Amino acid sequence: MKRPGFFDVEERLARLSGLGDQLEAFSRTVDFEVFRPDLEKALAYSDGSKGGRPPFDPVLMFKILVIQTLNNLSDERTEYLINDRLSFMRFLGLGLSDRVPDAKTVWLFRERLAQAGAIERLFDRFDATLRTAGYLPMSGQILDATLVAAPKQRNTNAEKADLRAGRIPEDWQDKPAKLSHKDRHARWTLKFTKAKRQDDGTIPATDLAIPFFGYKSHVSIDRKFRFIRKWKTTDAAASDGARLREGLLDKTNTASSVWADTAYRSKANEDFMDKQGFVSKVHRKKPHLKPMPRHIQKSNAGKSVIRSRVEHVFADQKSQMGLFVRTVGITRATMRIGLANIVYNMRRFLFLERLNASA
Repeated sequence: MKRPGFFDVEERLARLSGLGDQLEAFSRTVDFEVFRPDLEKALAYSDGSKGGRPPFDPVLMFKILVIQTLNNLSDERTEYLINDRLSFMRFLGLGLSDRVPDAKTVWLFRERLAQAGAIERLFDRFDATLRTAGYLPMSGQILDATLVAAPKQRNTNAEKADLRAGRIPEDWQDKPAKLSHKDRHARWTLKFTKAKRQDDGTIPATDLAIPFFGYKSHVSIDRKFRFIRKWKTTDAAASDGARLREGLLDKTNTASSVWADTAYRSKANEDFMDKQGFVSKVHRKKPHLKPMPRHIQKSNAGKSVIRSRVEHVFADQKSQMGLFVRTVGITRATMRIGLANIVYNMRRFLFLERLNASA
């Protein structure tokens, strides 16, 4: 067997390009250098005057987080695949002989960004890039939320009561190792799903309620381009409707209409939207113990055609990116969900740019 040479690697990379390397398309379409100022500010590295090994380039490290998010990878698996895959190395600008960040370095980089609260600034930075490219928030906005699973916690009833009250269980306080592995912010909730048709053709009268543990991702997308414009992370038990009044509405949208399901229908929300100049297209609820009026049924059906577009966002994140919170605590969960939102917008940007190029 002959030893591989430079031109053999180039030939393999050319073949990857021909097969449709998504990361190469990312490199062509997304200017990752726009993130550098926010990354450097959040990381606050020293000038190197005290010696020691210099840190990896922050843009390179951020691109590693993009790879992780796209492929739902652990830190250890990320380290292995960067060493193993030519497409990953090309995306990162690494050669075969270059040093690759190990799993601990990746964890420390992400942790530093999370603790600095940098993910919101990074999201806003890319949103500004989208607007500069002509993708302004247009035609109104659509709100929704989805549950994001986290590793289940095995706590006693007394521990659960303390956590709900915002206290650290007494037994955990003198055990730092145990405390660091306990998620004090994720919550249990019930996930309702439509009952399936039985073998005899009948449908049960009640829907299914499935226990669920983790967090909730709240988003607002613009109707025109379907980019995520506003977002928020909460525990899984948090109310969807209350988030509408907590910065989830985008005032820069060129239209005032707001679509959402019945979870967002409340007098407080309707009054809030009216005062803020928004026009409510929120689904109306069925009257208690009464049939739904025909005109409201038709109105809700028309709204559903538009509102359902937000479901595509969550489907992309869960099916393509395998969105799941591996970490402990809402600060890290916010980092994980924020990265998923940025990467979704990047994927959407890539799709729209291809569409425009072929038009």
